[in-house]
Amino acid sequence: MTRSTRDKILIAAATMLGEDPTAKLSVRAVAARAGVSTGSLRHFFPTQRALIDTVIAGIYDVDLPDDPIQDRTRTPTERLVACLKLLLSQVGTGEQAREHWRAQHDAYVASPPSEDATHAFLALERLAVHRVEKWLTTLRDEGALAPAELEHHARFLLTVVSGLLTERALPGDLPRLKFEARTLATAASAVLQPECFHT
Repeated sequence: MTRSTRDKILIAAATMLGEDPTAKLSVRAVAARAGVSTGSLRHFFPTQRALIDTVIAGIYDVDLPDDPIQDRTRTPTERLVACLKLLLSQVGTGEQAREHWRAQHDAYVASPPSEDATHAFLALERLAVHRVEKWLTTLRDEGALAPAELEHHARFLLTVVSGLLTERALPGDLPRLKFEARTLATAASAVLQPECFHT
């Protein structure tokens, strides 16, 4: 079965985002990757924003293979930590982590981002929050997490992950990885114990 032009475009754009979360998804670059003309791409997605929104919406509902949140042989904390480690593993360590940080800095910090770059960043942020909310919803449905503002907990966990990603780009040593694991466990435990969040 041959894929439709629209599917080719969406697969190319999603692949580019998977390879580089800061990818701008320019019409020309996505069309080239998909092997279609820019006119064909514009037929389905008149604007870059329409393309980004469609790609992100499609990724929302894709389940990760071997999602650790489904492993009921582990405790809820262990499962949530394993999920957060998945987010970290996508960036790697050492030079790979530094390259990720450089790309983020160049795209969003070094100079004011364009409106399209800002839109792409916010779409990716929504995707990350949605992914963590799905994990938390599973734990809530099992009774391991009290009904609460899932978005607040998801953003808290992503802030912890973001800090660890920044540390991975900086010089460090092996004990840092032990600290990283303990930090993730502490963050997961805090979310799974709602009394820690009383204000």
